[in-house]
Amino acid sequence: MQFIKGSKASRGVLAWAPQVLLFTIVFSVFAFQPLLSVSSSQVFAQDVAQPAADAPEAAAAKPAPTEESLLGWLTDSLGWTYILVFLSLSFILVALFIMNLLSARREYVCPQHLIDGFEAHLEEKQYQEAYELAKTDESFLGNVLSAGLAKLSSSYSASVAAMQEVGADENMKLDHRLSYLALIGTISPMIGLFGTVHGMINSFYVIANGGGTPDPNKLAEGISTALLTTLIGLAIAIPAIAAYNILRNRVQRLVLEVGITSENLMGRFEKVGKKKD
Repeated sequence: MQFIKGSKASRGVLAWAPQVLLFTIVFSVFAFQPLLSVSSSQVFAQDVAQPAADAPEAAAAKPAPTEESLLGWLTDSLGWTYILVFLSLSFILVALFIMNLLSARREYVCPQHLIDGFEAHLEEKQYQEAYELAKTDESFLGNVLSAGLAKLSSSYSASVAAMQEVGADENMKLDHRLSYLALIGTISPMIGLFGTVHGMINSFYVIANGGGTPDPNKLAEGISTALLTTLIGLAIAIPAIAAYNILRNRVQRLVLEVGITSENLMGRFEKVGKKKD
């Protein structure tokens, strides 16, 4: 009976032996991992230090790597061709934005002083003074009102047609100025894509002619050209497209205001035109 009990106990110990062995191995690995890593690093340091100690003259003769500045790296990666193209697009973008921002002002399109002065002359029936006031004003609304008053002697319908014609012409001028912003927003990423393809072709050319070990510096130059041209092209295109849409919405709102204001100011001559007809 004692032998049977002992055998059962030994069977129980043997049954738990794999779990205990696994736990012991895992605990040993985690416990001695820092020591193993330190010892291995020390061995590696000794292996590295030994050749260095054996060959001090070779280490002294090897030139120290020179760190290139960020501006120099950007210049070398882009090249003067892409630099000049992107600088030109940037300057043109800034100039067009300022010009369109000034032309999209309310004082330039629909000035309030012209509305008040023109309406005051009409109330006093000073039509010649009203015409001269609109003629001397170089705004969008001034050109529309002067064209309408100039044709009012013929008929009111002719006056409305003249105002619509001048309004369409002025609106086209504003749209043409804004369209150049959209043009830059379209061309810039295309130039960036061209630079991407150009840089990748240069990199694959280095790989094809470098054999099994291509020069990593030359390989990095092509990849840098590809990425930088794409980045700069998008950096120019994003504000150009945003400025175009914002200014376009503002111009459309001002043009609509000019149409409503001119109709309200010239609408009092509608009955006079019907009597003449």
